[in-house]
Amino acid sequence: MAQPKITVLFYTTYGMNHTIAQTAAEAAEAAGAQVRLRRVRETVPQEIIDGQEGWKTQLEKMQDIPEAAPEDMEWADGYFVTAPTRYGVVASQLRAFIDTLGPLWQAGKLANTTFTAATTANTSHGGQETTLQSLYVTAMHWGSIIVAPGYADPVKFEDNGNPYGFSMKAGDFTDLDRRSVSYQATRLVEMTKKLIA
Repeated sequence: MAQPKITVLFYTTYGMNHTIAQTAAEAAEAAGAQVRLRRVRETVPQEIIDGQEGWKTQLEKMQDIPEAAPEDMEWADGYFVTAPTRYGVVASQLRAFIDTLGPLWQAGKLANTTFTAATTANTSHGGQETTLQSLYVTAMHWGSIIVAPGYADPVKFEDNGNPYGFSMKAGDFTDLDRRSVSYQATRLVEMTKKLIA
């Protein structure tokens, strides 16, 4: 069976989506995928970042992770995407990266890939579901196949129960959160294997 290629794409401000992405990457590799972990370029001016110690520290912490490029999307058979919600949609930094993918999309080079998403917010009802759904609308434009976690594993009845994708209120990343993200990433790999077989 062919080894699926998965790009784990993330944007983070204070680190939670970095943790989700690392967990997803580890689980995808354990499930038999070749993985590229890529961070989305920060677009906020450095003087603003420097004014918030947590933001500055997190950005410095990730310097060893390559910034995402369109080639990382063209390379992959599937995508695990995670970023925080902003006003009910995904953070503008990720949207800015998505906007660079027009030439690939127009050439059909993002079609017939798999796609799953995760997100975080500062509150339990801060736009998590609409953020995931807006990402899936983008994936539909590409011609990607959405691999939502659904309720296909008991972990979804233990965590916050979001069938669209892992989501959480910013805070401690628990063992339950880790199991939920790992399940979603593993499901993505399993579905991608079937697609490329």
